[in-house]
Amino acid sequence: MMKKIVQLVLAFTGGIIGYLFIADMTHQATEFIGLNDLPGWLVNGYTGAVAGAIIFYFLFLWSVDPIVRFIQLLEDRLMNFPIADLIFGTVGLGVGLLLAFLITVAVNNIEIAIISAIVPIILTLLLGYLGFQVGYKKKDEIVGLFRPSSEEKNAAAITDGYSLKPKLLDTSVIIDGRIADICQTGFLEGKLVIPGFVLEELQHIADSSDTLKRNRGRRGLDILKRIQQDIPVEVEIYEGDFEEIQEVDSKLVKLAKVMDGLVVTNDFNLNKVCDLQGVEVLNINDLANAVKPVVLPGEEMTIQIIKDGKEQNQGIGYLEDGTMIVVEGGRNAIGKSIDVIVTSVLQTSAGRMIFAKPKSMEKAQ
Repeated sequence: MMKKIVQLVLAFTGGIIGYLFIADMTHQATEFIGLNDLPGWLVNGYTGAVAGAIIFYFLFLWSVDPIVRFIQLLEDRLMNFPIADLIFGTVGLGVGLLLAFLITVAVNNIEIAIISAIVPIILTLLLGYLGFQVGYKKKDEIVGLFRPSSEEKNAAAITDGYSLKPKLLDTSVIIDGRIADICQTGFLEGKLVIPGFVLEELQHIADSSDTLKRNRGRRGLDILKRIQQDIPVEVEIYEGDFEEIQEVDSKLVKLAKVMDGLVVTNDFNLNKVCDLQGVEVLNINDLANAVKPVVLPGEEMTIQIIKDGKEQNQGIGYLEDGTMIVVEGGRNAIGKSIDVIVTSVLQTSAGRMIFAKPKSMEKAQ
């Protein structure tokens, strides 16, 4: 279809050129050689249009395939170009061309032929290019001018919370899998956005020659399928890309700025990058730590000693949520369930650790 359209445009262009020039050129040529008795239909504009269309079509027939390939390449680039960047770039281009037009009006008053002929062309190309670049690269700053202040944003956050903001999932949180259970319980509201470049990275992991990576990638794809089919939550696949950015995490941060969304992750490094870039983050690990049961010194519990600890005579056990409990004097009870009393709780960057001692030891004292 595209090929036929290009051929039609070539013929149409040739027809216009023929209508404007060929008939007049033919008439002048016949007068020059003394053939003044040619029929009128041979030297009129319509005959020139037909002749121009035929000549131009066959003269440039070789260029049809290159033109079609160029149009398809341009179409693919535009389809992958984020719509916000395209809009702001186009607006910048329009502003640049408007400035070029205004300056050209003043330049045309200069009665120097070379200046009035060349300068407008240079200004149009230069200011059009600069306008597009400014609109494209300064998009975030331009949007920031129209965004509410921090006080207004805080007031809006109190009213609406985060439910209206899109949540962008990164690769690590998809592979982790807990995001599906969180959505299932209804604690995470709003639209989930899965960028195409995250899906591509997930597919590369699923196709890896390494067994562990391949299993993790396939698990992530299964989690996405479950979220789309079994969980009542709105899911959007974002098809755009940022080709000038190589790292997937950097693309995710860029997209979060464009969409004014939140990044959902359990990646510590990505969390720090988002904080530095001013992008809001929902960290699954922070949520997991927040919902762990509170344990205070002096409380009693029953745990199973799994293994020995690093220090002498220590035993290690775990709560149902995975919290480690270090039991002083619990090494002799490995494989058994015993009653213990909590002595202290240590909160570290890696999580929480509970120290306890057997209840029988407390009674003995």
